[in-house]
Amino acid sequence: MDVKTLFQQKWLSKRETRAYHGDELTERQFKNKFFDPKLPTVLASDHPPVASLLYANLERRLDFVVFRSNFCPSIYAARQLCVHGKVQVNGKKMAFPSHKLKDGDVVSVDPNAIQFLKGEKGTELEFTPKPFSQPFLFVPEYLEVNYNTCQTVFLRSPISRPGRTEIPSPYPPEYHALAYEYYARNK
Repeated sequence: MDVKTLFQQKWLSKRETRAYHGDELTERQFKNKFFDPKLPTVLASDHPPVASLLYANLERRLDFVVFRSNFCPSIYAARQLCVHGKVQVNGKKMAFPSHKLKDGDVVSVDPNAIQFLKGEKGTELEFTPKPFSQPFLFVPEYLEVNYNTCQTVFLRSPISRPGRTEIPSPYPPEYHALAYEYYARNK
């Protein structure tokens, strides 16, 4: 019988959600820059969707917004676009993928750099979704994307409602709450 202690459950949920949402950041970077200890703990109130906003600060990063806008097939490709100077924020070239966006910022991507726009006119490209890409095949509500101009407007931070959160994830809000509890205890 494989019964896990509460600590093991928290650590496992932390490990899996971090691998999915922010594996390019070290633990120290995540704790110092993105962990918000002001979120209420699950023990203080029985509202796990709020704790599921653990990764909400990551969604403000420029590379995450380019990826969530479906301009790139992966977060690493989005980082590469930023570093190579193919992304602009409010009309200014931004080469830092970790740049935090403010509400209302306009992100523009060079159309020549977008992979799925590189096919020759008239050719039909085959779409084969990856098994893990299902949560990312839609644009989140906090982004407004215009594919004709290759621009995205960052409207606001992701919010939480009872029973759901706006952060794209294959894990339920309760799983994120356990990860938050791990960080809240070990800060």
